[in-house]
Amino acid sequence: MKRKEEQPDGLAAKSGASYLTVAREATAEIKIERSRFIGHAREVDSEAAAREFIARVQAEHRQATHNCFAYRLGMGKQEIAYYSDAGEPSGTAGRPILGAISSLGLTNVAVVVTRYFGGKKLGVRGLIEAYGQAARRVLEEAGSIRRVVTRELELTCSYAELDQLLYQIQSHGGKVIETEYGSEVRLKVAVPLSAWEQGLVPEKPLSELKGFLKGMKLDGIRDEEDR
Repeated sequence: MKRKEEQPDGLAAKSGASYLTVAREATAEIKIERSRFIGHAREVDSEAAAREFIARVQAEHRQATHNCFAYRLGMGKQEIAYYSDAGEPSGTAGRPILGAISSLGLTNVAVVVTRYFGGKKLGVRGLIEAYGQAARRVLEEAGSIRRVVTRELELTCSYAELDQLLYQIQSHGGKVIETEYGSEVRLKVAVPLSAWEQGLVPEKPLSELKGFLKGMKLDGIRDEEDR
């Protein structure tokens, strides 16, 4: 059996076997002292995707007083975090939005909070509380989901080996993306990064797999909803 590896995509993939992000794109609105604060949240996998989402919201709310935002990508040493107060006093908008994202342990997410001024100033403390509350509200609406980082592999095996190979892939949380039948069987599969790192994905002839895999278990469940 032969195999070819493809590197996992995304910043989160470089920094952990799983991560928590928003389950769906969402919008939620709160009103404070006649000002409207509209939160928008979406899962993103790159800075380009985050900025595209932010630009879309800004275009949809051109008449708004402010469109403040924050995004967080990756984890640990690979983490990228950015925020903007978009004209509000420094530290009163973007930072509390980012704080809401971080406090929930989320990554690969962008949040924009749109403000339509209602005629009454909130002051520094009031703005911090308002933007933080709006961000938390939309993140609650979006829910959360745990994503398992996968690695794509191209495997080649004989027909005699196929059933055993499929069993090993599926029993460790992997899935077959594509199958090509010829003199041998070629499979394109996605397996959890944790399984690959632990050596649970076959590298040896299948006749040696039994002892190689004995007693090993896979931690983590693909796309497990946390709430």
